[in-house]
Amino acid sequence: MPFNYDIDFENTDFRINPEKYRVGRGEQGVLLVEPYKSEILPHWRFKTPEIAKESSEKIHQMFLGYKEENDFVGMDMARKFLQMGYTRARRYANYKGGKKYDDHGEIRKRDINEEKAESACIFEEKWIKAREDDVYLKKKKAHLKQYG
Repeated sequence: MPFNYDIDFENTDFRINPEKYRVGRGEQGVLLVEPYKSEILPHWRFKTPEIAKESSEKIHQMFLGYKEENDFVGMDMARKFLQMGYTRARRYANYKGGKKYDDHGEIRKRDINEEKAESACIFEEKWIKAREDDVYLKKKKAHLKQYG
C-alpha cells in the first residue's frame, strides 16, 4: 500500500494513533512520523565507521526498546532509519558529496569512498537484523492486516 501523505503529519502522534500509520515502501515517511522522528533522528549519523557503529547500535537498541514496548510503529521507524543509514552512506560512498547527478542530469562516474562504504556496511548489518526480526515480521503482518 502506498504511503498516505493525506494525513496531517504535523498534528498526528502516531504513538497514540498507530492506526493512522502506513508501512509504505522502504524509507517512505521516515522524516514525517512523530514522535519517532524526533526520538531517532538525533542519533542518526554515518560520517565515519566509528560514528556509524555508534549510531546504528543506538538505533537498533531503540528498535529493541520499541519491540519490548509492543510498539510496531516505533520498530518500523527504527528499521527505516537503519535502512536510510545504509542507503545514504552508500550514496556518499559511491559519489563524492553524495551527488549522483551532475548539473546536466547525467549520472556521475562513481568515485568509491572506502570509509563511507564501511559505514554503509555497518548500517546494513543492523538494518537486516531489524527487517528479519521474527517479532517485527509478525507485527508488520498484523498491522497490515488490521490497518492496511
